[in-house]
Amino acid sequence: MSTITQVEEPAVRARSVKVVSSKRRTQVVGLGLTNILSQTLNAQQQPTLPDINTLRKAIPAHCFKPSTWRSMSYVVRDLAMAAALVYGALAFIPSIANPTYRTLAWIAYGFIQGLVGVGIWILAHECGHSAFSVHRYLNEFVGWVLHSILLVPFFSWKFSHARHHRFTGHMQKDMAFVPRTSPSYFVRTLAGALDSVIDLEMLEDAPLVNLIRLLGQQLGGWQVYMLLNATSGEDSMQKQEAKWWRRSHFDPFSGVFRPQEALYILISDLGLALVAAGLYYSSLALDWQTVFLLYGVPYFWINHWLVAITYLHHTHQDVPHYDGERWTFVAGALATVDRDFGFVGRHVFHGIIDTHVVHHLFSRIPFYYAEEATKAIKPLLGDLYHSDDRSFMGQLWETSRSCQYVESDPANPGVLKWAQ
Repeated sequence: MSTITQVEEPAVRARSVKVVSSKRRTQVVGLGLTNILSQTLNAQQQPTLPDINTLRKAIPAHCFKPSTWRSMSYVVRDLAMAAALVYGALAFIPSIANPTYRTLAWIAYGFIQGLVGVGIWILAHECGHSAFSVHRYLNEFVGWVLHSILLVPFFSWKFSHARHHRFTGHMQKDMAFVPRTSPSYFVRTLAGALDSVIDLEMLEDAPLVNLIRLLGQQLGGWQVYMLLNATSGEDSMQKQEAKWWRRSHFDPFSGVFRPQEALYILISDLGLALVAAGLYYSSLALDWQTVFLLYGVPYFWINHWLVAITYLHHTHQDVPHYDGERWTFVAGALATVDRDFGFVGRHVFHGIIDTHVVHHLFSRIPFYYAEEATKAIKPLLGDLYHSDDRSFMGQLWETSRSCQYVESDPANPGVLKWAQ
């Protein structure tokens, strides 16, 4: 595992100094030379970030060329698996006489269908990045259909997610999981109420507090993000003056979007309305409990996995964040972590967990070439490449406990590291 990625110090800026005396002049000059020497030595200690074009040339050219037929084959495969699971659940689970076994069967169905649903989500994600095919309208149509099925507003997500990729790791402009710079409001409030019993530092590490925080993130994080643009940087929106109720991904005139994007947001909402109508009429034909078990339970599993995947890709003790002056595209793209989720990650989640670093560098590389592209650039990245092959779910708990807020690195101005 690599150490914190850092970039070269910015050039020393000239300052206008009012000289009072020759002694004062000597002190100022001496201080300036000391600062210059300190910054020079610090810059020499930082690894140099590779040029984006150098990385691009290291990747075989075919990795940038999506195959429409290959991409569509994965769509057919995943939709067929989802349909087979629905058919099997309706045909066999209600006939199980033992209520305990019937309950366990529904639990197993919801879990497995949730995994398949993540794969479908990732295929729509490929469409949003134009990595699905070379045909724009095919990308948009397939992405709109697949994401709408999962109650995801395709174009709304596409626009905000593109800005997340554009400003990854930027403390002010990133669109997802921008860390706090102080303990959470929940912890501070609880610490204030229990001031005479327990202090703030003990609360931050309390397992119960971490469990409550993690459950809130995993069960409701996606919905809060869609409704309020939560965890985004303070300068991430297109309209900075927008009130909190005008930050929704479902609002065509939301501060998240530019005026020319409003029509696409309406098209996204139309897709959601059609699916919602389908669920309503399905509940009339069956019953709402069955529809909830068929669709609702997998829906929460899908969102749990997506929130966990995004969170763990961008939250790690070795991964820094940057202020506006120190941030660059390459620095931000390399402030991500490849993780391992075994067979499911590679073959059901389409490798999104295992090859996220190269995805942030070149988001138009199809997922089926991402592993090859990762192997091509790893020798050039060296210690700048971050990966963690420990237990995915175990690290979800550990990361939530240890990575709660960032603080400035005194040895590296403009870089923020996770507070210890």
